Amino acid sequence: MKKTLFVAAALAAALVATGCQKKESGDLLAKIKERGEIVVATEGTWAPWSFHDESDALVGFDVEVARNIAEKLGVKAVFAETEWDGIFAGIDSRRYDMTCNGVEVTGERAEKYDFSDPYGFIHTVLIVRTDNEDISGFDDLKGKTTANSLGSTYAMQAENYGANVQTIDTLEETLQLVEHGRVDATLNADVSFYDYMSVHPEKPFKIVALAPDMAQVAIPLRKGKETAALREAINAALAELAADGTLRAISEKYFKADITQ
Repeated sequence: MKKTLFVAAALAAALVATGCQKKESGDLLAKIKERGEIVVATEGTWAPWSFHDESDALVGFDVEVARNIAEKLGVKAVFAETEWDGIFAGIDSRRYDMTCNGVEVTGERAEKYDFSDPYGFIHTVLIVRTDNEDISGFDDLKGKTTANSLGSTYAMQAENYGANVQTIDTLEETLQLVEHGRVDATLNADVSFYDYMSVHPEKPFKIVALAPDMAQVAIPLRKGKETAALREAINAALAELAADGTLRAISEKYFKADITQ
């Protein structure tokens, strides 16, 4: 009797697992349209990509891009704010449908995720205190300490140059560590640094190096047939937003420049 119950329970568990797998392997776009919303992961602390304004409303370049994409899909964008290192884990576990958070396309990421067409192009810059004379280029980072978000492109780049990386959550916290001499430098997007300095022009920072190649910013999705239709729909939405000037207008609103081409 016990053996029969055990076999029945195992069979039931297998059927449930099979059903879950089938459900998970379905068409994500169809599911999004059915529920009427798309869950978008973002940090909410990285101006001008996504941040909170004076009224505590979530705003930013990526926030508006995501909302416009959702509108093109005929659904509502629902934002889930999380730290950088939780974004990809949430995509993997299906908590989030996508992220719109200044994600740079890299070879390593492309092996794991399917990216949309790029909607932004940026440079990585190396930032130090204005009185720092020890670091004048990326090669000078060997043996130095930088601060960056865990798992970010900038942290990986710093490590590749031989730096010791101290992980931190936000750009503002990162620059505070540089300002007070607790780390030697940080790497970040040029447009994010320019935005920060436009608000804090008195801060003692300078850019000492600019990465020669522009990085592409795009939307990563889980690999596979499940997200194929969604990626096509996002690409179509981005193309329409570029053609009618919406992307350019959003970029100029937040970056005071067109980073979309």
